Amino acid sequence: MATSAKTEVSQPVRASAAGKAHYPFWFGGSASCFAAGVTHPLDLVKVRLQTRGPGAPTSMLGTFAHVVKNNGILGLYSGLSASVLRQLTYSTTRFGIYEELKSYFTASGQPPGTLTLVGMACTSGFIGGIAGNPADVMNVRMQSDAALPPSQRRNYKHAFQGLVQMTRAEGPASLFRGVWPNSTRAVLMTASQLASYDTFKGLCIDNFGMSDNLLTHFTASFLAGFVATTVCSPVDVIKTRVMSASPTESAGHSILGLLREISRKEGLGWAFRGWVPSFIRLGPHTIATFLFLEEHKKIYRKLKGVPEGQHA
Repeated sequence: MATSAKTEVSQPVRASAAGKAHYPFWFGGSASCFAAGVTHPLDLVKVRLQTRGPGAPTSMLGTFAHVVKNNGILGLYSGLSASVLRQLTYSTTRFGIYEELKSYFTASGQPPGTLTLVGMACTSGFIGGIAGNPADVMNVRMQSDAALPPSQRRNYKHAFQGLVQMTRAEGPASLFRGVWPNSTRAVLMTASQLASYDTFKGLCIDNFGMSDNLLTHFTASFLAGFVATTVCSPVDVIKTRVMSASPTESAGHSILGLLREISRKEGLGWAFRGWVPSFIRLGPHTIATFLFLEEHKKIYRKLKGVPEGQHA
């Protein structure tokens, strides 16, 4: 009797352990925060290049040198608090919703196809773009502030103080300045980054016989970073211009009007301005994010007793 009872109790435990792991919602945001700490200087240089004025350095190395010369090494981490806040809102939301949808569609045992992954990524990216917009506005402003003339600088001390000051001076609507290009970028970013990572990872394992290990994660995330940078570049430039503009500069300008003005002044090359620093930043950021995310998942599976090979 005792042996029979023990068997009945242990069976559900083994079945649960053998099931697919359901990961916490916040894993993507946590991994993105770690990645942001590594790649923030590259993100700052990208923003400076996209918003540069007359006489400003036009190369990535020149911008690095200019920042260090005028603001010191710590100047490369200007706006880090806003960057972390952005990851806590934007990335937590988009990764969390994407993983929830992926778990739902994998419940039948058949992994979702590429088109389904893209659809899930677009949905989660759009919601994440809206959730993270206030922090994104602050991130762009804090990174570009030191490049402005002293009389035009906002001098935010940190992200939360900046959000309060911006709301008081420009109204609550300023928190969602550029929300549509930002949400569009978030859709493109999430679809080209998350969906392509899962697709490339599947190709590496299923078609090239690679194991689910660090090399596979690195390869898939590198390719995903390349795709994401190229797809998002035009929208990223527009988003940066809109968010960094003062109320006077943005008054009376629609997105289409801004597009016409940029194209007239700078030609079609504006769409990929800052592509190299964007890739140099987004490539390592994408790699770091997914490597940290995979480690989060690996540790979680060990703690939950989920066997390797039975995770989503």
